[in-house]
Amino acid sequence: MKKHIETIAIHGSMKEQVGENEPIVPGIEMSTIYEHRKSGRKDEDWKYTRHSNPNRVQLENVIRDLEHGDHCAAFSSGIAAISSVFQTIESGAHVLVPEDVYFGTRKLIWEFAERWNLEVDFIDMTDLSTVSSSLKENTKLVWMETPSNPRLLITDVVEVSKIAKNHGAIAAIDNTWPTPFNMRPLELGANIVIHSTTKYLGGHSDILGGAVITKGNEELFEQIRKVQVVQGAVPSPQDCWLLSRSIRSFPYRMRAHNENGRKVADFLNDHPKVEKVFYPGLPSHPGHEIAKAQMDDFGGMISFLIDGTAEDAIKVVAGAKMIKAATSLGGIESIWEHRKSSEGEESPTPDNLIRLSVGLEHPDDIISDLELALS
Repeated sequence: MKKHIETIAIHGSMKEQVGENEPIVPGIEMSTIYEHRKSGRKDEDWKYTRHSNPNRVQLENVIRDLEHGDHCAAFSSGIAAISSVFQTIESGAHVLVPEDVYFGTRKLIWEFAERWNLEVDFIDMTDLSTVSSSLKENTKLVWMETPSNPRLLITDVVEVSKIAKNHGAIAAIDNTWPTPFNMRPLELGANIVIHSTTKYLGGHSDILGGAVITKGNEELFEQIRKVQVVQGAVPSPQDCWLLSRSIRSFPYRMRAHNENGRKVADFLNDHPKVEKVFYPGLPSHPGHEIAKAQMDDFGGMISFLIDGTAEDAIKVVAGAKMIKAATSLGGIESIWEHRKSSEGEESPTPDNLIRLSVGLEHPDDIISDLELALS
């Protein structure tokens, strides 16, 4: 029987069979070691918690099912999950990455691509002709991020995945911002989905984590799993347990993030001190039609340009009372930041851009605080 996302989120990490008078919610399995059978160890046995742990398996199962994938590997952070994908690509390969991309991904490439002997080009992933013309004989990975961070550019996941696959390359996508509530890239043709589970899946700004989900291609997933186990960037049992608990409310939180995001985007779009709003739910957004076709809703992330300088943008961020200035996103609280200050001078992000993670406060209160800061 096909289950809806709310049901998967609640029951996907629970015990599948519960005996009489047994706890429904699994406990935290803190032991790092397991006793060997007297008859000898078997492949399916628990061995050592870096290899596997009951809480991590429960977490991986629910994230796998939310994304409608076949396999999931949970990591200790989003950047560890991203790194694992790049490390599965053979030495000497060429990789395509969006020019507007999460700065952590960009930094990872700047620091390690040469050491991994990867050739990387940052391109306009929204232009299909650019994607096609940028392919090389040795292109093995096409990395997508849609909506992109921080300018919320929209990539056509179906078409770019086709281009990649026809070329024999892996189509990977960071689905942290949309989440599987709003978009399921594996159903659109992607091979790999990546998450920073720190963000919307965790949802409370108190758990660090990441995940990689695949569909088909057992060999590819085994390479991901090898990086996870051998390098050891695994989440603790407690973090897995906490994240599984947070996921149970995730679909209902996303409904509110979506609703508040739309209202706040409309407000900002009409404000005289805002030069431009980047939000795919606005009909004026150049990627609106593609976003509408591949997403169920548009999320709670908004970026906008102040009609002014970097200093003006910094003053606006400092002028709020409720919305806190902080890096990260996807929590129940609204936060924002002058993004260039966080990324540094080498960042291509516009100087006057503010990135806003719309939280779950009443939308009228969020808008009132924005009015105050913009005044």
